[in-house]
Amino acid sequence: MARWGVVATGGIAARFTQDVAELDNAQVVAVASRNEASAKEFAGRFGVARAYGDWAGMFADPEVDVVYVATPHSAHREAAGAALVAGKPVLCEKPFTLNVREAQELVDLARQRGLFLMEAMWTYCNPVVRRLVELVRDGAIGEVRSVRADFGVAGPFAPGHRMRNPALGGGALLDLGVYPVSFAQLILGEPARVQADAQLSPEGVDVNTGMLLGWESGAVATLTCGLDGVSGTRATVTGTRGRIDLPEGFFDPDSFVLHRASAEEPEVVRADSALHGLQHEAAEVAACLSAGRAESPLVPLAGTLAVLRTLDTVRERVGVRYPQDEPR
Repeated sequence: MARWGVVATGGIAARFTQDVAELDNAQVVAVASRNEASAKEFAGRFGVARAYGDWAGMFADPEVDVVYVATPHSAHREAAGAALVAGKPVLCEKPFTLNVREAQELVDLARQRGLFLMEAMWTYCNPVVRRLVELVRDGAIGEVRSVRADFGVAGPFAPGHRMRNPALGGGALLDLGVYPVSFAQLILGEPARVQADAQLSPEGVDVNTGMLLGWESGAVATLTCGLDGVSGTRATVTGTRGRIDLPEGFFDPDSFVLHRASAEEPEVVRADSALHGLQHEAAEVAACLSAGRAESPLVPLAGTLAVLRTLDTVRERVGVRYPQDEPR
């Protein structure tokens, strides 16, 4: 039984707690917030045994086996780092940190202390996506030539909203663009070239962003994210002998369509799993902890760092900087 402590009380923390409650081998036993009233309200709403008005109290709780960090982006480095220093394994929400420097600090800390650390990239743990990766690697569509993916929401976001605040890691890229970039790099690895363009808000965060990634193989990825229009949130992987189409909500699919050049009809591929949503990542953490692993083979830390290098480069190309980018 994995006994979870959840840091923060927002929407993603609530969804994680609800999903974990349906698992047989996991339970959220504590919640922490810098606002004690918020922690107590959350605990009452979801039947969580203990509520803490500070992170340190929960990190010191011997009944907490593993910590889930669900704070705003800007607090990921601090919260995950404090949990690791306290000796707790960590699952940290995406984007893992605001930049690759912060991410490397967490990776180094986890490795120094021999503790498990993983980004909560639920897409990588989804069994449908795992099957897609297997088929691509087995040559089902030949050599991959292109990846397309998009993620846009309508907004608008008021000037004071966190999505427009550079200090909170605002903008489309880190909230939404992390999904298309992570998907492309799951298929093709870290790109050799990164091009990007974006419209920026008055505060200096990206509102509408396009990315073109290139690999030495000649493969390319065309990716978009935005805060000013709902996109299809679909993805396509095209190869020399076919393609794979992921439906709306490509980041958490229940199926995809495989078009083989050698087949007369497309094939709908589904995965047989009793789990759903965030349960897949929680189950992966539990399996790794049970096996004594310090990182997940499905969501390796090297891949997390590689995605953040790409996101950093995109921000450099379009002129988005966060206060946390400055050297310490």
